[in-house]
Amino acid sequence: MALKITITSTKGGVGKTTLCANLAGILADLGQRVLMVDADVQPTLSSYFGLTRRADRGLTNLITEASSDGVISRTEITRLDVVLSDDPAGKLQNWILHQPDGRVRLRHLLARLDDDYDIILVDTQGAVGPLQDAAVLAADLLLSPIPPEILSAREFARGTIQMLERLKPMAFLGAPPAPLKGLVYRMDRTRDARMIATELRRESYAPSRGAISILDTVIPNTVAYREAATHRTPVHRWETRRSGPAPSARETMTDLVHEVFPHLAEQTLAEDQL
Repeated sequence: MALKITITSTKGGVGKTTLCANLAGILADLGQRVLMVDADVQPTLSSYFGLTRRADRGLTNLITEASSDGVISRTEITRLDVVLSDDPAGKLQNWILHQPDGRVRLRHLLARLDDDYDIILVDTQGAVGPLQDAAVLAADLLLSPIPPEILSAREFARGTIQMLERLKPMAFLGAPPAPLKGLVYRMDRTRDARMIATELRRESYAPSRGAISILDTVIPNTVAYREAATHRTPVHRWETRRSGPAPSARETMTDLVHEVFPHLAEQTLAEDQL
């Protein structure tokens, strides 16, 4: 059965798409069959990597027609496919809102792909709405990047708790909200950033009410992640080694995979994969 992970945050511009693409890229290089689902009206993930085969349709058809036929595109990365965002006007939100099963439909549709993929990663928009709800309720695990900046951290905790509380009744439809893990993202070397990261990890951190666990892995604020995005390549391929106090992108992403997917802890990247 494919493990479904939704990259989500109620705050925009925190790095969800970059995290989703880089995580998908390294998982594919580790031998996993990976599907990315671009559930953002702004189709950044859809164009993150080059395509070797572009499907005629995308997310709109997957959800409204309840069919995966002709909606899966193939990227240039072996074992990595993508369902493209194809709803620039945002009409899918309204469609989901007015369907009895709208918010849980994506969960059941992705379950039909269990035999085709090992891991399914869903990218979401920052704005709260029916499409974000559907993506959250489709997940076995929620992963949220958190910039180590006090206002962003507070907004993350406040908005995320509100979202999870609001979606709790969906458990009666067989779609309980999944556990949520926070990832300190774009960590710089300032004292404030270190203090905020430490505070977030405390179980007593008041805004989260203990509902959020913070991963040990930290994504540093280094230029490699921006450069890799510009060159449309996974960051672990772009920066395999690094001098200085921060670990290389390859080390960081490998640590993240091993922490989020403990069953892959024995998997390592071979040099000829890069």
